[in-house]
Amino acid sequence: MSGVEKRFAGIPALAGASLEILPGEVHALIGQNGAGKSTMIKVLTGYHRRDGGTVSFAGRPFEVHSPHQAQARGISTIYQEINLVPLRSVTENVCLGREHRRFGLLDWNAMHREAERLLSTFGIRIDVRRPLLDFNTATQQMVAIARAIGFSARLVIMDEPTSSLDEKEVEVLFRVIRQLKADGVSVVFVSHKLDELYEVCDRVTIMRDGKTVRVANMDSIDKLELVSAMLGRDVARSDGHATAFAARQRSAGEVVLQAQHLAAGNAVRDVSFAVKRGEIVGFAGLLGAGRTETAHVLFGMDRAQAGHMKMEGQVYDPRNPKDAIGAGLGFVTEDRKLEGIVPELSVADNLTLALLPRISRRGVISERQQREVVDGFIKQLGIKCSGPAQKIRELSGGNQQKVLLARWLATHPRLLILDEPTRGIDVGAKGEIQRLIRKLADEGLAVLMISSELEEIIEGADRVFVLREGRTAAELDGEAITEERVLEAMAHGHSNQIEQVAS
Repeated sequence: MSGVEKRFAGIPALAGASLEILPGEVHALIGQNGAGKSTMIKVLTGYHRRDGGTVSFAGRPFEVHSPHQAQARGISTIYQEINLVPLRSVTENVCLGREHRRFGLLDWNAMHREAERLLSTFGIRIDVRRPLLDFNTATQQMVAIARAIGFSARLVIMDEPTSSLDEKEVEVLFRVIRQLKADGVSVVFVSHKLDELYEVCDRVTIMRDGKTVRVANMDSIDKLELVSAMLGRDVARSDGHATAFAARQRSAGEVVLQAQHLAAGNAVRDVSFAVKRGEIVGFAGLLGAGRTETAHVLFGMDRAQAGHMKMEGQVYDPRNPKDAIGAGLGFVTEDRKLEGIVPELSVADNLTLALLPRISRRGVISERQQREVVDGFIKQLGIKCSGPAQKIRELSGGNQQKVLLARWLATHPRLLILDEPTRGIDVGAKGEIQRLIRKLADEGLAVLMISSELEEIIEGADRVFVLREGRTAAELDGEAITEERVLEAMAHGHSNQIEQVAS
C-alpha cells in the first residue's frame, strides 16, 4: 500500500500512508487511537474505497470492494470481537461460505473432516459438531484462524487478537502464528501490548495522524523509541523541569479514594493509586493500558475481582453507578456523544440528569429547583447557550463538555473522574476546560484525570500514575513529572511494583 488517502466528510483519516508486508513475515501495525490503523485495514480489505494511492498484492494491482472479495483473493481478517456464529457448530463456522456439497446436498462428513484437520494443525482437538459457544475465547479464536486458513489465505490480519486471552492462551496463539509464518503465510499483527510485539513480530509499521511515521525491524528499535514515535515525541528531549503546577508547591488534603491491587477482567490486572482532596491525579498510559477500565471499576460499571478500595477511610465496593454516585463520585466519560449527552434533550435536562432524584418528588420535577441549579451553573461555568431550553446538540463541543461537568458538580461530588476531558474540542475551549478543572481542585475537589495527551497530564496533574498493560507502572510526583519519565514508564514499566519517585 503506497500513498493511500482516505477522507471522511472532507477530514483526512489517511494522508499518504504506506504499508509493506513481506511474504511469510509477522508484521506489527501500531499507533494510538485515531492513528489510521483500522482505516488502513478497511481500505486494504475493501470495506472502504480509498481516495488515492495504490495497493498491490503478490505483485499485481489489487482492487476489491468488500471483505468477502478480499477473502476470496487471499486476505482474511480476524477481528478483536470474534465475528463468527456462536449458535452454529464449529464445522459450520470453519466452512461458512465455502461449504462442501455432494449431489447438491451438504457433505457434512467432508466438512467435519476438514474442520478437524485444520484445527489439528494448531494442536486443537475438539468435537467440531458442538456449537461454537460451548468453547472458550481462545478456542473460538483458533476457529477463526482455521476459517481464514481454509480460504487459502496468504495474508491474515489479526486485530488485537490477545485482548481477551489469558497468558496460556496467548502462548497457543503465538505458536499458531509462528506456524503460519513457517508455512509462508504473512500476518499483520495489530496490538497495543509492546512485549507481545517483540515476542512474535519481525517488523513494525508505526502510524500517527493518518500517516506512516516509521518502519523498522523489531530488533533495531527499542520500546522507548516505539512509544515516542507513536506519540510524536522526541526521545532525546529531556528538560527535567518541574511542571507549572508542581512548582506551586501544592499541599493536598487527606486521601479521598485509595485503591490497592485492583483487578477486573483482562484489562485491569494490578492497579494501585490514591487521590487526595484538592489535587489532580493524572492517569497516563498507552491505548489498552487499562485507564478507562479502572475508572469503570471505580464508578461501579464493572466489579473488581481482586484488590480493595477505600473512600475517605471506609470500605468502598460499588455494585453499580448508583452506589458510586451515592458515595460521592462523578464521572465524565470519554465519549461525550455516545455516553454523555442526550442530544435531543435541553441544556437544562442534560445538566440535571444525575440530580433528578433530589429535585423531584413522586416523579414530578421541581421546575423552580431545576431552574435555580441550571441558571447558577450556566453563569458559574460560562456555558454559552441561548438559554436552558436550547437543545444540547446545538452547542459547541466545549460548551457540551461544560454541561457534563456541571451535571456532576451539581451532585456535590467528593471525587470527579474525567476521562479525556478535552477530546474533540477546539484549542480555546480546551484551555478554558483545563483552567476550570484547576479551579475545582483549588476549591478542594479531588480530581482523577485520564488523558492521552502528554502535555495535558504533565502540565495539569499534581501527581501522575502511569499504567501499563493493566498495572500501575510508576508514580511520579512534583519535579519528577517529566515527559522523559512518563515515556520511560509507558515503554518499560516496572512489573507489579510501583516506582515511587521522590519529588
